[in-house]
Amino acid sequence: MRADKEKVGRLLRTARGQIDGILKMIEEDRYCIDISNQLIATEAVLHKANREVLNAHIDMCVKEAIESGQTEEKLQEIRSIVDKLTK
Repeated sequence: MRADKEKVGRLLRTARGQIDGILKMIEEDRYCIDISNQLIATEAVLHKANREVLNAHIDMCVKEAIESGQTEEKLQEIRSIVDKLTK
């Protein structure tokens, strides 16, 4: 992985902490809207981590593929990810 490992790791540890908190909220029968808000916040952190990984992929892997004339595989990978993100 060529993304900023420290930044992505920090984001994922934050998400893990949020998930642990959400599990505790569920165990404590906390208010549904509060739990939902925490789930939304966790999703946002995960999306940010994914954006970092994908941007690094574009900046490095796709750039290398373009320079070597092997773009189709990388473009298909990006199409596949976009399809998953827009479902």
